[in-house]
Parts: sequence; C-alpha cells; structure tokens
Amino acid sequence: MEKLRRKINKIDSELINLLAKRREISREIICLKDENKSSIRDKSREEELLTKLIEQGKQAGLDSYFVTKVFNEVINDSVKLQNQIVLEKDNRELTGTTKVIAIQGIEGSYSYLASKKHFGDSTDEIVFNYMNTFEDVVNAVENKEADYAMLPIENTTSGSINDVYDAIIGSRLSIVGEEIFHVKHCLVTLEEIPLSNIEKIYTHNQAARQCSKFLAGMKNASVEYFVDTAQSVRKIKDEKNPCYAAIASREAAELFDVVILRENIANQPDNFTRFLICSKEPISVDSRIPAKTSIIMATSQKPGSLVEALSVFKELGINMTKIQSRPILGNPWEEMFYLDFIGNTSDKKVQHLLDELGKQVRFIKILGCYPSKEAEKVKIKSTIQFDDKIPQEKPILQADEKRSKPKAKVSYKLASREFKKEDTIVKVGGVTIGGDNFIVIAGPCSVESRAQIIECAREVKENYVQILRGGCFKPRTSPYSFQGLGYKALQYLKEAGSTYELPVITEVLTIDQVHRVAEQADILQVGARNMQNFALLSEAGKSLRPVLLKRGMMSSLDELLNAAEYILARGNRQVILCERGIRTFETATRNTLDLSAIPVLKEKTHLPVVVDPSHAIGQRDKVIPLSKAAKAVGAHGIMIEIHPDPDNALSDGQQSLDFLQFRNLMRELQKIRT
Repeated sequence: MEKLRRKINKIDSELINLLAKRREISREIICLKDENKSSIRDKSREEELLTKLIEQGKQAGLDSYFVTKVFNEVINDSVKLQNQIVLEKDNRELTGTTKVIAIQGIEGSYSYLASKKHFGDSTDEIVFNYMNTFEDVVNAVENKEADYAMLPIENTTSGSINDVYDAIIGSRLSIVGEEIFHVKHCLVTLEEIPLSNIEKIYTHNQAARQCSKFLAGMKNASVEYFVDTAQSVRKIKDEKNPCYAAIASREAAELFDVVILRENIANQPDNFTRFLICSKEPISVDSRIPAKTSIIMATSQKPGSLVEALSVFKELGINMTKIQSRPILGNPWEEMFYLDFIGNTSDKKVQHLLDELGKQVRFIKILGCYPSKEAEKVKIKSTIQFDDKIPQEKPILQADEKRSKPKAKVSYKLASREFKKEDTIVKVGGVTIGGDNFIVIAGPCSVESRAQIIECAREVKENYVQILRGGCFKPRTSPYSFQGLGYKALQYLKEAGSTYELPVITEVLTIDQVHRVAEQADILQVGARNMQNFALLSEAGKSLRPVLLKRGMMSSLDELLNAAEYILARGNRQVILCERGIRTFETATRNTLDLSAIPVLKEKTHLPVVVDPSHAIGQRDKVIPLSKAAKAVGAHGIMIEIHPDPDNALSDGQQSLDFLQFRNLMRELQKIRT
C-alpha cells in the first residue's frame, strides 16, 4: 500500500508541475495576443483541443465527462489568468505590493473565503480589515483605509441582501468585480453530541434563512443571530458550553478546531452567494473580456414609466440579468431600481442604451463596469447531435391564414394556438425544450440504488443526453410490485444529476409530494394514470418547476390539453406534453403509440411535445424504431428507459434498453433528418 501511495504522490506532484508550466505558457500567449489585439478566447481552438483530449481519454480508459470537467477547469483557469493580466495592464492601480480588503466578519467568514478565492491569483500581499457592518466596509474604502470592499449582494436561497444594496447605492464607490462562492453550511459544536442536546445555535441571519428547514427541525434549540458565521464559531468557543452550536463553513470549523456535527444543512445544495468587489475608482475593461454593467435609476411617477425604460433593453438586444427595487429615502412609496446587464460601457451599443435610458428616467448612475465571473464552458460537437433542428412547418391555425369555415371554440384557452401563436420554449439547466430543438431524456424506470442511478447518469452523459430521468415513487398496477424508494431515491437522483451536471425529472403521485420533490427535481412528471387527477394538476400548477404531462391511456388529445390547462391556469406556463401510447383493441404491444398525435398537437397547441416509446411499446427491441419515428414525425424529444441489467430490473425491465442498445439508439437518431 505505501509503495502504491508513493507512486500516486509522485504522479500528483508531476501534475502540479505540468499545470504550473501550462500556466506560464498561457502568460506568454496573452502577451502575443495583446500585441495583436486578438481575442483572448479562441473557442474553435478550445473545442478542437477538448475533442482530441476526449478521444485520447477514451483510448486511455477515461470517460469523456471526467476529461471534459478536468480540462474545462484548466481552460477556464487559463482564461481567468489572461483576463487578469490584461486588466492589470489597463488598470495600473490594480497592481502593487499589498491589497487591503475590507470585509464584514472575521477570518473564516464567507466574505473572507470569497476574497481569498477572488484575489487568489494576485502576487500582492493580501491584508484584511475586519468590520462589523456592511456600512463600515464601504466607509473603510471611502476613507482609504482599504483598497477593496467585498460585499455579498445576493444568495440563490435567501435572495437579495438589502443592507448591501443600500450601502452601495449610498456610497461613492465603483463596482470593479464580482465573485460567485459556493456556500456550504455546517452545524458545528465543541464535541460530538446528539442533535436533541443542542440548546442554542449562533449564526448570521442570512445563514439562518438559508438553513431554515434544518433549523425548523431543531425543536429544543433557540437561534441567536451573530454578526457573521465565523464569529458564531468563536462565540461557542468562548462560551465553552458543549450544548451550544454554530452554523458556519468547514473552513471556520477547522480554524477554530471544533467538531462538524452535520454538513450541507442548507435548504438547497446549490447554495451560491454572489459578491461584489468595490473600490474608490472605476476600472476599464478590455472589450475582449466578457463584462457586466451595474446601474441605478429612478423613473418618473407615471403609469408605464418603468416599462418604457426597460423596453430599451429589448430594442437594443441587451440582456438584463438583475433588477432590484429599493425605497428612495425621504420619498415615501417611491422606488429606485438597481440593474445588472451584460455589456461593456466602452461598447457603442451600451453607450446608446445609457443615452436612451437617460431620456426615460429622472435619475441614472453607473455603479460600475466589471468582468463577468460566470465562466463559459467549452462545448464540443459530438457525433450525436443532441440539438438537431426540426424545421417548423407553418401551423394550420394562424391568424393570417384565411379559412372557409369558422374555427371551433376550444375549452383549453391557455394551451391553444389562438391564445399564443409562437411556440413555448421551456428552458431547464441550460437545456432548451421546444422550438426547433430535439432532446433526449433517459434513465431507469426506477431508482433502485445509489450505484445504479450513478451508473445510468454516467452512461447518459457519455452519450450526450441532456436530461436524466428516474422513478422515485412508482404507481404500479399490482400492489405487490416494487413501489420505489421514495425520498431516498430522490436524493440519489439529485446526487447523480449534480455529479454529471444533468437536470433531473421524476414523477409525483400526490399533492403533498409536489413541493417537496420540486426542491430537488428540475422537472416534475405527472404520469398517465394521474392525467385527470385535477387536484394534483392544480398543485403542480403552483410550482415553479416545469411539468411534463403524460397523455392518459384512454384519453383524447382534447382531454390531454384540458388537463394541461389546469396547470397553466394556476400560473405555471412551463408545460411539456408527452405522448406515451394509448389503449386500443390491439394486444400485440403494451399500448399503441399514436404518432399522429404529434403533428395534430403541434397544430392545436404551442406547448412542446415529446414521445415516450418505452411505455408505448413495452418491448425493448422495438424502442429504437419508434424513437426514430418520433423524431421523423417532428416530436421535440423522446424519453426512454435504460438499465445496466434490464433482465433483473425491479420495474419495467422488458421495455428498458441495455447500455449497448442505448448507444445504438443514439447513433441511429443521428441518421434521422426531419
């Protein structure tokens, strides 16, 4: 064992040295690029490089997702380094011998950790000024006691941090950067004790909001807010009471040498905080670097004034990524608006935008233009084109088309083409469903174990499928059949999706499951047996998650669209229809796949339509031809079942493809042109 570990250590050291050498070459490359003012990113070169590396990885026994993930990090590191070099060259004030950072909190706080991440590439010495409030942080920079302020502006779970907005808006600072930090809250104590023994929990109020569900289960403990999470840990050290706990980061727990009792206790595992970096002076951002601009504005107090201002963004095709209203102090019930948008103030289109906005508002101020932190991953062209374009035929029901007979009134207003003529596009996790895209959803009928769903997710990702499916709660004809692992399966499914960066879909059976499942699943599925469970449809309509609605086994298309209407009428306009076969007099197959439903539905409704050939046919050897037919007839996608060992599957093994059949299917789909 020791001999093998020494070999591993040697390889790891070699990897570090090679990565350092690669970085040095990146420094040399940016110097050449800067001389010629050529693009910092060469996406075609990156794509070509990654494609070759994936092929080499496969020959060496490495899966493509692993290679892609590793080298996306390496490429993004090079881009980040080159951007930093260009920024420092254009802004001399960014370079020096020492950077003084003002943060709210102490060492080990999330502001501290985000600062270390953001300024980690700097060769300057980093010194921290620890402050009690966000206003103190801003004042430290305004009074030249610090060079930069690190301010948390919003969190994906708890939302905007209003105190920070007010501090920035009322200051003379400029935003010069942003950082996205993955917040992983832990419950820490002085020693290992049962949760029921905890009497008091110290934490920051934002951390408490982000962990509200965990705290709701701590019936015996009171919660006391502290100025930051790291100081909460220091507080329990000072108190020396083993029944006191704190919510903080792993790093803070290690810093103060306390016990981590529970990890990842936030309501959502994908819990990110966005930080803004502010300084006394603005910076200039090279046009080759993706940039954001932040402004504040106040509109006139008349109907439509905000709409008129925001319409300028649409007219100029500029993407606004954030809008937040804040009260105007001294003017009761009047609001100003904080906005972020993609663009550089040196760009003529952005300058035109600001000029046009100036005509529409009574106050406008640029808070800063700065490099965007959201890294763009390299996308490779696979042999399986998962975004094949589907030519859109002109729908029969169009307002400009003359008809000899009057249109029949339909009972499903919101789902109809008359209500909305353009196609509804559902976007989830970077995947586009509808319009001219063809997508594939794949995974096991039932999540049987953690190992099984991880194995399926890996296979799905390797074959360029966009969405992972898996049944957690199974409606079975027989009460003695496998009913699913329930919420444990949901945890496994979410973990598999997160591991391989795949959105996940699973079925909900009851009203009480909808919101709990929606916390982890990206798409909710309402199965054929529940197509007319109107209470369930209404509850799904209150969810923010897209809903895939399957056609009932004996339902007409109008009945399917009326079922969709229940979801749409409750506010959820992200509905995907699914044809999965209907019961006919034919008994040769499990159901009869109604492919004629696809063009008919596309005529009647704007909603995306996908096909589930697995349930339609019930025989795995016939899934491939039906999948090809579904694509040929114009479906927006297919949903199929796969399993590493179908013959021993706990449910629907007879219709599940094994991995070899699945790979063959993906190759065959590539040949179909619609």
